[in-house]
Amino acid sequence: MRKSILSIVVFAVALVSSNSAFAQDFKDLDKSPMDAATYPTSYRVSDKLAKVIYSRPQLKGRDLDKLAPKGKVWRTGANEAVEITFYKDVTFGGKPVKAGTYTLFTIPGDNEWTVILSTAKNVWGAYFYNESEDVVRVKGEVSKGKKTLEAFTMAFDGKDNDAKLYMGWGNLVVSVPVKG
Repeated sequence: MRKSILSIVVFAVALVSSNSAFAQDFKDLDKSPMDAATYPTSYRVSDKLAKVIYSRPQLKGRDLDKLAPKGKVWRTGANEAVEITFYKDVTFGGKPVKAGTYTLFTIPGDNEWTVILSTAKNVWGAYFYNESEDVVRVKGEVSKGKKTLEAFTMAFDGKDNDAKLYMGWGNLVVSVPVKG
């Protein structure tokens, strides 16, 4: 009887100790959390045309031109560069693009932005951007938004296989047509 009580006590101590030994230290929330947008936007439609995964930096009183400098390649968000997946062959900004996953970079400008799809994968920032990896470069139309966006945001809108990718931040909106 003593042996079985001792065994139970030893097992209980081992169980309690192992639980704390394998406890996880989770990081705090990222200041620029990841988000995703799909087209079609409805979760009820599984036959998607495109999905974009990006991080959402905040303005926090800072100037947009300092965060996304005009004339320089920008990762288009924060942290990792944006990944965009086309589930079908599409025309992106009027240029043909094969189905697949690409990294999306931008070069901000006053009246238009250059939007770049690249074959680079798993890219942090735009520090190692290489123009030789470009698939296409298209012009994104710049307009003023109806409201000011504190966080960088990407969204799709459209009808059937005729959509637009919108990128908004502050009172700026950049759009690129996507057709499947």
